[in-house]
Amino acid sequence: MATAEPNFDRISNPMDMIEKIASINDWAFERSAEDELTLNVAGTWSDYHISLNWRDDLEALHLACAFDMKVPDARLSEMYRLIANINEQLWLGHFDLWANEGLLMYRHGLMLNGAEPTVQQCEALLYAALEGCERYYQAFKYVIWAGKSAPDALASTMFETQGRA
Repeated sequence: MATAEPNFDRISNPMDMIEKIASINDWAFERSAEDELTLNVAGTWSDYHISLNWRDDLEALHLACAFDMKVPDARLSEMYRLIANINEQLWLGHFDLWANEGLLMYRHGLMLNGAEPTVQQCEALLYAALEGCERYYQAFKYVIWAGKSAPDALASTMFETQGRA
C-alpha cells in the first residue's frame, strides 16, 4: 500500500512560536540553537526548567520539564512505584526518572506530520507539563523527603480543593 507524500515545506519553526509564548508569559528563555529552546518558569512549588527540541526528521516537538528535586538512591524503588502510579492516570505525557543523575522530569512530544503547529497546540503542550508538575510535586516530595509510600503520597495529593480560603 503506497502512502501519499505531499511536497510540503514547513513555513515556520515551532521554536519561534514557543519563543513568542514565553515572551507573552514573561518566562525567561534562551535559544541555544535553531531547534532548541530552554524556558525557566516559576511555579507554586518549584521553578521548572523546560527544554524544547524540534526534530525535523521526525517532525516532532519534544518537551522535557525538570525541577530541582534529586532522588536519593535509598528512595529510588518507591519513586519508581509512584511514577508508575501517576503515569497510569495521565492522558498526556509521562514522568521519567533519569537514575544516573537522580533527576525527575515530565516529558511529552507533539507530532506534527507535515502540519504547521498552532499557538493552541504549543500552549497546550507547555501547560500540560506545568499542570502535571504542579499537581504531583507534593507526592514526589512526600516520597523523597517524608519517606512516605507511593500510595500514601499519591493519596495525599489527589483531593480537589473547592473554593478559596
